[in-house]
Amino acid sequence: MDRTRMQTLPRAVWALGLTSLFMDVSSEMIHGLLPLFLVLNLGASAAVLGLVEGVAEATAQITRVFSGWLSDRLGKRKALAVAGYGLAAVTKPLFPLANTIGLVLVARFLDRIGKGIRAAPRDALITDITPAAKRGAAFGLRQSLDTVGATIGPATAIGLMYLFNDDIRSVLWFAVVPAVIAVVVLVLGVKEPPNPQKHDEVPLHLAEIAGLGRAYWLIVGAGAVFTLARFSEAFLVIRAHDGGLATAWTPAVIAVMSLVFAASAYPAGRLQDRIGAKPLLLLGLLVLIAADLLLAFGQSLLVLFAGIALWGLHMGLTQGVLAALVAASAPSRLRGTAFGLFGLVTGLFALIASVLAGVLWTAIGPAATFAAGAGFAGAACLAFLLPRQRSAEPA
Repeated sequence: MDRTRMQTLPRAVWALGLTSLFMDVSSEMIHGLLPLFLVLNLGASAAVLGLVEGVAEATAQITRVFSGWLSDRLGKRKALAVAGYGLAAVTKPLFPLANTIGLVLVARFLDRIGKGIRAAPRDALITDITPAAKRGAAFGLRQSLDTVGATIGPATAIGLMYLFNDDIRSVLWFAVVPAVIAVVVLVLGVKEPPNPQKHDEVPLHLAEIAGLGRAYWLIVGAGAVFTLARFSEAFLVIRAHDGGLATAWTPAVIAVMSLVFAASAYPAGRLQDRIGAKPLLLLGLLVLIAADLLLAFGQSLLVLFAGIALWGLHMGLTQGVLAALVAASAPSRLRGTAFGLFGLVTGLFALIASVLAGVLWTAIGPAATFAAGAGFAGAACLAFLLPRQRSAEPA
């Protein structure tokens, strides 16, 4: 990483990144074990797993549109971010207490509402406090710190699984501590800009939405197809377990994916500032196709983990870049709304993707699930190429 560049980023960006780090330590301790908890302990099928994960992730994305709108309306981003992280923290104990699939669904639903509440205001806040020339680096740094947490969380879960003899419920209790730390860091470490923008009119008026422009909606449309190609990472966990990975080691799936994600997100953000977003997005989709094919047809754990690593690389190449692209295409007074609407559309497609993945897995098998993902990723490549040929939207 470029240390000088990183040091010139606002301190609040670092605090937001550390908040994401601690919350992801908590969340990924849970998510690295939850798919097996549902399948092995509670008897869920792959189709049910896809429904639970799809509803959860769609909830997070759809909630963004309302929190993004509210942050634009009030001009107060931090309060909403605190509310979102706080809700996620207080729901963590529900996971070890759950004894039915329905209770897990409720816990995931509430946890993802918290994510949805915080995500758009947090991204809009990063945009507000960071100079335009450094936004790719800022989003990349936050994403990298987020995924460092997503690496530490599963690694911690592996150690605790050995310590507690594969007792998943006992391990899930430990996820509460880093979630509380995340909220404390956010409250104490982030200060809102001295003159936050406030808009008394409702920015979701149709005329305002139309004002977001064609470039923005092309990004939303292409992002929706992109999301359809990337279903829940829960399927990576059960794929590795089916491939022979021991139960105690299943959090390693999320750890490996997140480690590669973390290592690539900040450099991708820096590169986006120099060459634009589309080359990285297209490269990320090609990497996703390769990952899906390895996961569909791989016969050994080594090949499966190569696919998992490539999955993490595609996330690093694209996620922070997508956020920076949305920020660049929206006017400053509608940034929260822009992130929220993007989340609304991609959230609906996330639900479709995970449900479809689960149905294919149950009806045909894992190869069909990942092969379909590769096909959708190919379609997403075409979707991102079309704006480049037809429009001069921000790169």
